[in-house]
Amino acid sequence: MQTPTGRPNILWISLEDTSPRFGCYGDSLARTPHIDRLAAEGTRYSNAFAVAGVCSPSRSAVITGMYPTSIGTHHMRTEHTNPHTPELPTPYLAVPPPHVKAFTEYLRAEGYFCTNNWKTDYQFASPLTAWDEDGVDAHWRRRGDPEQPFFAVFNHMLTHESGMWGDLVRKWVDPASAAEPRPLETDPGKVKVPPYLPDTPKSREALARYYDLIAEADDYVGRLLRQLEEDGLADNTIVFLWSDHGEGLPRAKRWPYDAGIRVPLIVRWPGRLEPGTVNDRLVSLIDLGPTALSLAGAPVPRHLAGKPFLGSDERTRDYVYATRDRYDEAYDKVRAVRDKRFKYIRNDYPNQPYLQWIPFSHQHQMFRELWRLELAGELKDEQRLLLRRTRPAEELYDCDHDPYETRNLAADPAYLETLERLRGELDAWCRHYDVWGDVPEDQMVARMWPGGVQPQAAAPIFVPINGALPGVEPSARGEYEEPTAIMLHTATQGASIAYTTEEGEIPRWQLYTGPILLSGGRVSIRAKAVRIGYKDSEEASAAYTVKIGAAEA
Repeated sequence: MQTPTGRPNILWISLEDTSPRFGCYGDSLARTPHIDRLAAEGTRYSNAFAVAGVCSPSRSAVITGMYPTSIGTHHMRTEHTNPHTPELPTPYLAVPPPHVKAFTEYLRAEGYFCTNNWKTDYQFASPLTAWDEDGVDAHWRRRGDPEQPFFAVFNHMLTHESGMWGDLVRKWVDPASAAEPRPLETDPGKVKVPPYLPDTPKSREALARYYDLIAEADDYVGRLLRQLEEDGLADNTIVFLWSDHGEGLPRAKRWPYDAGIRVPLIVRWPGRLEPGTVNDRLVSLIDLGPTALSLAGAPVPRHLAGKPFLGSDERTRDYVYATRDRYDEAYDKVRAVRDKRFKYIRNDYPNQPYLQWIPFSHQHQMFRELWRLELAGELKDEQRLLLRRTRPAEELYDCDHDPYETRNLAADPAYLETLERLRGELDAWCRHYDVWGDVPEDQMVARMWPGGVQPQAAAPIFVPINGALPGVEPSARGEYEEPTAIMLHTATQGASIAYTTEEGEIPRWQLYTGPILLSGGRVSIRAKAVRIGYKDSEEASAAYTVKIGAAEA
């Protein structure tokens, strides 16, 4: 079904650091009744993947529909200082090419009310032009016209890896609940520890706590679905559930193995997607934005690297791609390509050990257990994979028969044809999309921030179309005898313009899409130019009066 405008509402529910440990994905230990019901009412995708195994690069791809390596958002993160590269600006924000936009601008231009609640983490500041509302109170319920179609995003953050060892994120997003004791509800004795990690009581406790966090996320999903039902919107809203990347375990998060990039993806589209179905097509999270545009009937710009997997512009893909670069303190360069069965990984620094010093991640109990057992000489077989002192230049895995990716087939002659095919696919992808991968970060930043200074957009100018009073300069008086229109213009290439006619410090900013029509009365217009990675322009303002006949209308 659709809204009265003929266009569907769209709701995204994004989770943090979550692999498909749901009942609907076959995990009998999971307590996910609301998510399972969503899958029973829609389609569950079994081959959905992030473009990076960590949040900021992945989320930059989701919001732009562009690969992080093609727009300079591949290092994690850009907005924090890297202590090993003090020559970099403190902080710096990625500056993508001028044509790169938050895809939600295209939805807003089509009349959608777009909200984000409330995480962004895009590697650049959330553009003023991206959302009608962006914050803890953002909600589809806040749109002025109940028949206006909406695109609403809700981000649940409490499944973040740090929840397995503390309350870092909870203290940030929900201080009240952080003060309450939370006894472990999942039985540690029933969890299944991946074979490449130590199976110890502390490891089991951490994984059991993760199952509790997923159960809490399920409650969050249930509340949002109930709100749709309460508002009578369940039948005309397409619901997406996904995670920014895989679970926060060692050799999962931050890595291009399936544990780090394979994510849940469930879509409920009443009347269009058959309830309870499973789709094994390959989907990349970079496809989410183009898919939303396709479903909304909005044009899908050809420069977007993502492919719609639903809607009128639906396209299939044969491969998904993933990268790993500097994450926090540690530089790396890993590229990966996967089809439905095989994964090829290329390590450009084979002389480096897998496990690098990233202090934040080493707070995890499983990392501590890895080191404890390694120093005691007690790790066995696959448990030592992450602690190898060097890496193979290439890795090849049969993900159907080796889902944990522990048996490297790159040197096996029986798989030479597959190896060469995937090598070629990755080479072609790198030629097209790995624009910044070989550029040292300090050189990239010098090009984005000349002289170490963040560029700033040029302030908009106001261009009246017609109707000046005889003998009166419009720029001096701004008075007109007949309806007119005001064009806004900025000299900054690729910049969008936000404007408002409201007073006050926190007005609602609208996206400028064409001349602002003035039919009568006095109107004050405030405007800012906005380009991703740039500092917003200084605010420009102008006031106009349209007089009809002898009296002011």
